Amino acid sequence: MRAMIVYESMFGNTRVIADAIAKGLEPVGIVVVVPVPEAGRELLVDADLLVVGGPTHFHGMSRARTRKWAGAIARNPRSDLVLDRDAQGPGVRDWLGSLGQGHTRVAVFDTRRKGPAILWGRASKGIGRTLRRHGFQMVSKPESFFVTVDNHLKRGEEVRAQQWGKRLATRVVANGAASADRPGQPPASKET
Repeated sequence: MRAMIVYESMFGNTRVIADAIAKGLEPVGIVVVVPVPEAGRELLVDADLLVVGGPTHFHGMSRARTRKWAGAIARNPRSDLVLDRDAQGPGVRDWLGSLGQGHTRVAVFDTRRKGPAILWGRASKGIGRTLRRHGFQMVSKPESFFVTVDNHLKRGEEVRAQQWGKRLATRVVANGAASADRPGQPPASKET
């Protein structure tokens, strides 16, 4: 199996989660982890699984103005947050807009504050909806990993992300085997 993880990260939390998911996927194949600015369409060609994630900003995916806002927070002398090197570049929303049609199996995640999604939103829902419109096949429900009020990962989220990666790997390998048994059939799209 070959997996590609594309992420957008402002303060490093989503990058850390992407790397943890990769550790969970590694035992069953090759995993490439790239930030959005480095995620060219050519990298998707051989991928059996695409995992896409980003931070939740104002109930959904980031926008140029919310990324600028994150930069202002990091520049505040009272803040201990540091911007990721690609934080001010294009975000997941921009990347998805240029993606075109696909057929790869996909899973999506976000980082956000813990609490009811109706209050905080979930970038992963918008990411998943957009990828489905582009023809990608979801293999899992969108997953959220939680940050504190001051934008640091909550304890245990890296471990949870690695476990989620293992579950994704198992699901994709099982679905791939099922598809191989039925030539001409696309992999089952199974949301759990």
